[in-house]
Amino acid sequence: MMGLTALSPAFAEEAKCNQPESSWKPVEELKTKLTTEGWTISNVKTDEGCYEVYGKDKDGNKVEVYFDPVTFEKVGEDS
Repeated sequence: MMGLTALSPAFAEEAKCNQPESSWKPVEELKTKLTTEGWTISNVKTDEGCYEVYGKDKDGNKVEVYFDPVTFEKVGEDS
């Protein structure tokens, strides 16, 4: 059990997306999607091939979440 707990934060820090940049959806589409879901976006950058979103989720919690730039699927999170 201890090993799984220890690995969880590392996974978030090592979230990697492997899609060619030519297939990425525009970052503005992700911002619009998240804003529509109630998020407040303060910044979005690219990290390890993912979109890394900084802001607050619909519940007002401060978040740093990684999204696949092709599917917009959540692939990691830093706490």
